[in-house]
Parts: sequence; structure tokens; C-alpha cells
Amino acid sequence: MVANSHILPLETDIALGDLAAHAVAVGLPMNTPFRNTTLREVMLLKGPAGWAEFSPFPEYGPDEAARWLSATIEAGWYGWPEQVREVVPVNATVPAVAPNQVETVLARFGPVSAVKVKVAEDDVATDIARVTRVRRLLPHADIRIDANAKYTHDEAFDVITALPFLEYAEQPVPGIEPLAQLRAALRDAGSEVLIAADEAVRKETDPLAVAQAQAADLIVVKVQPLGGVRRALSVVKQAGLDAVVSSALDSSVGIAGGVALAAALPRLNHACGLATAALFSAEPATPAIANNGYLTPGPAPAPDPQLIEQLKLPRDRQLWWQQRLAETHSQLTEKA
Repeated sequence: MVANSHILPLETDIALGDLAAHAVAVGLPMNTPFRNTTLREVMLLKGPAGWAEFSPFPEYGPDEAARWLSATIEAGWYGWPEQVREVVPVNATVPAVAPNQVETVLARFGPVSAVKVKVAEDDVATDIARVTRVRRLLPHADIRIDANAKYTHDEAFDVITALPFLEYAEQPVPGIEPLAQLRAALRDAGSEVLIAADEAVRKETDPLAVAQAQAADLIVVKVQPLGGVRRALSVVKQAGLDAVVSSALDSSVGIAGGVALAAALPRLNHACGLATAALFSAEPATPAIANNGYLTPGPAPAPDPQLIEQLKLPRDRQLWWQQRLAETHSQLTEKA
């Protein structure tokens, strides 16, 4: 496997003043709580290439957030590479809701060929019931689960073997070695469910370590956490595994980057987790809503000034995001 040093470097060469000139922080209300979030805070910036998003989660420090800012710079100041496909298939996303709420959630997405179901926020029995409800409502859809690394080995093994129809299980356990051990145990048990790595890719110093350890069958790639579309493309190329592109709970401005990545991948064998605009009840830009299960690549949508004013965060949060932008920019330039 190729070493991490062969991954493209982060984008670092835009001055803080240029980044901050048109930056504004907004809050996107959620239709349903998602990972304990009811209001997704994002910062929107405008560069010569168009609008861009900077939205690392609040708990992320400057070192991790630096990759997100690199993606922001690429989107707003350089643009994205050429696409090789005209449409991108996407999945619906079902948060960790009660099984009797699944139908209401799915109705927001329209026709889809695949569904991601969030698990590991309740007990295993509830997780299985939620997934089973999706299966009954959409018997022909590909169904994948996402545990966000919260299962133990035994919990993950029990859930996956109880749901043999799953397309894949995304990051069922934390870390690379535990993921490899679970994958091996499932194969020994005759399971054909694939294992996908997410946190083990985007949170590792070396995002290629998953492929080197043979810990997964495919990788989940997200534009902001990996430092931009071009950098994510280089990770996929070096890893040599199938890739699924997902949103990092981005606004539709950020989702445009995910669609650009999916449209530029040489090979795309799975629907992507980019239809997450349906999780928000309001956005400052035209929502990236799928049409019959597909999104079309294009420029990031320009926010509506009136909607920005409606969704704009209060002054203390504006100052917090401005300070975060400055701290992250300092960290990013130190990496250069």
C-alpha cells in the first residue's frame, strides 16, 4: 500500500482576512434530532470560485478542523475537478428514531434505492426493530447501518448476523484493529455483510491505514473531514477500495462538494449518503433534494440573503465561529 505522504497536501494559501470577509454563521434546525443535535451550526464563506462551507463539529479541535478548512478553501477559491458522471445515486437516512416513526422519516426523501439506518444509540433490540421496519417498508432497497463506532464487538456481531440482508455495516466498532477482528469473525461465521470504515478513515492520522490492515471492504469518504474533493480522491485512489461518499451533516452548500466528489470518482458502486438536506427544516440556500433517488452535480447554491438573516446565529455564536476560523487558520498554516 502507498504511504500517507502520497496523499495530496491540504490547501493553506488563503489569508484569514480573505476567508473572513464574507463569513457568516447560521443555524439549521433539524426535523428530527440527529446524533443528539437539534440545530446544526455552519459557517458559510464566499470566495472567487463560489460559496463554501466550514462546519467542523463543536467538539473538534483546531488540528482536526484544519482539514475541514482546507476543503472550504478548495470549494470557495479553486473549485472542483471535472466529473465523470452526470448524476449521483443517494440513500435516505433514518436517524435513531422509534420504529413507528420510520415511515414518517422515509417520506421526506421520496423514492430511493438505498437507506442508511442509524443504530447504537438505543438497545440492540430497538436497533433491529428499526432496521426491520425499514426492510418491510422498502423490501427492494439496499439497507446499510451506521453505528458511529458505538457498538462493542459482541453487539455488532449479534446485530449484523441477525440482519443478513444488510448491504454493509458502517463503522460498527471503534478503531482499526477491532474493525479487522470483527470483519474476520463475521467471515468465519459465514456472513456476507460488508464492513465499511468511516471514523477509522477520517479521524486517523493516516487515512490509508484501514486498507493496509484489511479492516474493511469499502471506505466512507467525506469532503470536509478529508480536506477537500481532490484530497479525498487521492485517498480513494491510494486505498484501492470501493468508496461511498457521505455528508458530514453539511448544509446544501457543503453537500455540493460531496456530490462533486461522487461525480468525479472513477468507480461508484454504492448509493451515497448525500441526501441529508431532508433532515433539515430550513436552510439558507436551495436544498439539495434528490430527484427519484439522484442528485445532480453543480456549483454550490448561493444562499438567499433574507434566509441568512432568518437563520443567522446570535452575536456570541458569530464571535465564537470567527474565533474558531482564526484558530483553525493558524493551525492550517502551521501544517504547510
